[in-house]
Formats: sequence, structure tokens, C-alpha cells
Amino acid sequence: MTDVRGKTLVGRFSHAPVRGAVETWTEALVAIDHDGLLVECVQRTDPRFDQMLAEAESRGSLVRTPSTSWILPGFVDLHIHAPQYPQLGSALDLPLEQWLDHYTFPLEARFADVEYAEAVYSTLVADLLAAGTTTALMFATIHQEATRALVDSSLDRGLRALVGKVAADDEQQCPDFYRDASVAAALDGTEALIDYVRSHRKNQEKLVLPVVTPRFVPSCTDETLSGLAALAARYDTHVQTHCSESDWAESYVQQRTGYRDAEYLDTLGLLTPKTVLAHSVFLSETDMDLVGSRSSGIAHCPLSNAYFANAVFPLRAALRKGLHVGLGTDISGGPSLSMRDAMTMTVTASRMLDRGVDPALSPEERGRSGAAEDWRTAFHLATAAGGEVLDLKVGAFVPGYAFDAQLIDTAAEGGTIRMFADTASSDASLAKILYNATPANISEVWVAGRSVAGRDPGPADGTRA
Repeated sequence: MTDVRGKTLVGRFSHAPVRGAVETWTEALVAIDHDGLLVECVQRTDPRFDQMLAEAESRGSLVRTPSTSWILPGFVDLHIHAPQYPQLGSALDLPLEQWLDHYTFPLEARFADVEYAEAVYSTLVADLLAAGTTTALMFATIHQEATRALVDSSLDRGLRALVGKVAADDEQQCPDFYRDASVAAALDGTEALIDYVRSHRKNQEKLVLPVVTPRFVPSCTDETLSGLAALAARYDTHVQTHCSESDWAESYVQQRTGYRDAEYLDTLGLLTPKTVLAHSVFLSETDMDLVGSRSSGIAHCPLSNAYFANAVFPLRAALRKGLHVGLGTDISGGPSLSMRDAMTMTVTASRMLDRGVDPALSPEERGRSGAAEDWRTAFHLATAAGGEVLDLKVGAFVPGYAFDAQLIDTAAEGGTIRMFADTASSDASLAKILYNATPANISEVWVAGRSVAGRDPGPADGTRA
């Protein structure tokens, strides 16, 4: 397959535009314009289906997908530390504050070497796309040139990305070998990155967006945090940071500022409708109300929470309050880049919170009843909800949305999906795909209608060699 801009696809589509339910169109036509946006979605039961099918075929614009395949929205990953990719799946044996000092700051410091950065980032972007992730919100490092390399790699390979130069200047928490030299260095570097992204000659379609990125309160001085808030307001950018990630981080912020983490970010002007707060495990009821009142989003990272939070994010409680929540892998605090693994852990963690984990307690005392969520919610969070958090029209098959999608071949050689004749329903089949698919099952990935990954993806501009 190839670039599907200006084409009409026919096949089986599944998405989860609202929480708690999925829609599967066993046979549907999806028309995509030359900008890669969905124009129309028509099911076989629609009286217009046969005529539209015939017209697309006569124009030579019809693309048929295999009968064993499903088309799903691309995944939206709301929290990635791009420079930590080399240690993915390792270095998970220490608490957060020790993990940063012993493993992560030394690794991120290596990105002063631009060639090293280019090699890591090119590999990461290719691997994300191959795994079905089409939108990624990413922390880079404090280094200007290396962060630009992440922007370049995203544009070259066609990943929809939001990229931020990390700001970290506090001498108390940042090592001498890895911190911004001053408040001015943190702010000027952030502003320079914003300008680089917005003026990039390959970014006319705004596939990559700049993000104001204070690492978290402990790593930044008050002057830097205030200055970053001013930059985000001046340039109307997204903001990403960590919030209430661990017992240590939460207590450190309170001791230093006298505020809870979310409260302090708000006093500085960093809670906005374009803010994404990673983790947020220890938000109180009033914190949740505050975050909701600012329309800020949360990147729920269930994999890394198991290693560094020592607690389970109360997902259902947050959703009941109407908070905007999506999912993040938290490379490399989470040991997998797969959003499917993040979805699986989302369900698992919520069930553990619901039923409890301490066998010494009675069943009545052991858990938080009513906390469990299912795979339908996880699918929604990994796709449409992530788009909503970022205020981007991605993650669902809706007219006007970008056609960011993945073609799953359930019969792929080397794949791990097993379909049998007695599979009960389309929901059961979709659940099997979400739980069991691997990159071998992903035969094509599109971003804004361009083929960017798969068995024969071609360049991001849709051309073929």
C-alpha cells in the first residue's frame, strides 16, 4: 500500500471515539482528501455505499484492504523521554531520585554529542511508528542541537510529534554536568527551540509542535518556572511536566514551596488547557478539581507508576471528575514503548486498585471498590482521548480528523494474533488484537494519509523508490 491522500479505503474499521464503547464497521468506505483529512465514513448499510464504491473504483482511487485486516486509529503517546530510549527495559532497580542521579542524568548528558542524538532519535522514531504510535509528546534534553535532531527525525520519518527542550537549572537537584547554566539559558533555549520548530522548512503542515518543558518543580528554580509560563502564554504552546509522580517528588515540592505540586504549578501559570501533567498519581480531590478547572490534561503512565510511584493512579475517579486523561509509555521509566502494553497495564492496574493486593486483608478491606476499567476504556485513552488532551483532531475516524491509522493483519506471518472460527463477536476479535498484536501484525501505518511504516512503507512523502 502507499499514500492514501485523495483515496478511498474500503475495509473493516474500529475506533473508540467515546469512553466505554467501541464502534466497528465490518465493511466501510473512508474517503481521505489530499491533505490527509477524513472527508466521509460510509458503512455498507448506507444506501450510498455501492455508488461511492463504484465511483472510487472508476476513478482509480479505491484502496482495498485484505479481508484479514482491521484498520485502527494510530496511538497517541502522551509521555516519552526520547533520550532515555537506550536504557529501555533496564535500570529499573532504584527509587526515582536515585534512578535519576545514577542512570538517567548521565545518559541524558551524552546528548551533548549530536551524532549520538541523531542515531538514537532516528531509531526511536522509526520504532514508535512501527509499533503503531502516530502521535508522540516527547521530552528531549537540555541540549539545543540534540533537541533539534529529534524535531528533524520526526519530520523526516513522518511522526506527528510535540517536542520540548528540557529546562532544568536548579543546582540543588541537577548535577553540575547536566543542567542549564542559568535561568537565561533555560528560557532562551526554550524560545530558540520554539522558533526552530515553527520556522522549519519541512514543517509547513505543522506536523511537529514545540512544547515548553520544565522537567518538574524539583529541577527548576522559581524564576525559570515563571519564565517558562510566560513563554507558553506568549507563544501559545503546549506545556509538559511531571506532577505528583512519587512520594519523594510530592513531599519535596511541599517542603520547598509550601504548596502541593499541582497548586504550585498553578500559582506560576503553568496549568493551562494545553498543559499535560505526567503521572499525577498522588493528586488529591482538590488537586483534581483544580486541574479540571484549568482544563489541563493527565498522561497516565501505568507501567512506570509500578516502578516509581509505588501506588496506582485512581483512573476512574479522575474520569468521573471529567478530567482529560490519556496514556503514556514513559520511556524509559516504563520498560516498553508499546502502547498496547500501556493499555494492558491500564486495565491491570485499575483491577488491582479495585480488588486490592494485600492478601493479609479481607476482601472487603483489600481494595477500592469501583476502580476497575476495561479494555474499551484503555483503547479510548490510547487514541481519541489522547487527541483530546492535546487538542488535536486525531485518534478517531471522524470527518475533519487526520487519517492517522494502522492496518493490522491478523494473519501476518510471524504475528501473534490467533483468530478461530468460533470467535464470538467483533468486540472479542478487537480485544484479541489489542492484547495480542505485535509489530509483525502491523502491515501499514499512516500519518495524515502518508505511509510512514510497515512492511513496505516508503518515504514519508508517499513516494516510492
